[in-house]
Amino acid sequence: MARVTVEDCIEKIPNRFDLVLGAAQRARNISTGNPLTIDRDNDKNPVVALREIAEETIDPDFLRDEIIKSLQKLSNTEISEEENDEDIDEIKENQYSIEDELTDFKNTNDVNHKIENGFQDVDESLIKSEDL
Repeated sequence: MARVTVEDCIEKIPNRFDLVLGAAQRARNISTGNPLTIDRDNDKNPVVALREIAEETIDPDFLRDEIIKSLQKLSNTEISEEENDEDIDEIKENQYSIEDELTDFKNTNDVNHKIENGFQDVDESLIKSEDL
């Protein structure tokens, strides 16, 4: 039964690699509870997935999109076309960056300490006997 199903599927999805990926993704979807588009007939999930592909009850493009979604680690946040450049600039201004951190650090160090010749003067009371 499965051999005939694979031969039927090759007509729908010519690339065997794509066929295997698509059938595996559909079998995973079935095992997670997605509804079947054909009768199970006491077949296991991979065979049902191949039969769905062969009978064209499931769209190969949908399977490809499902595969891509399953492989993505991060989702892209889409910026709607309604937002204009001013909104994006405002969002960027409100974000705290490493440059802000460095500026704050430099300003704090410039006020409190002066660094000369690559060394920083330290108050002797701050030095512990372990450091000597």
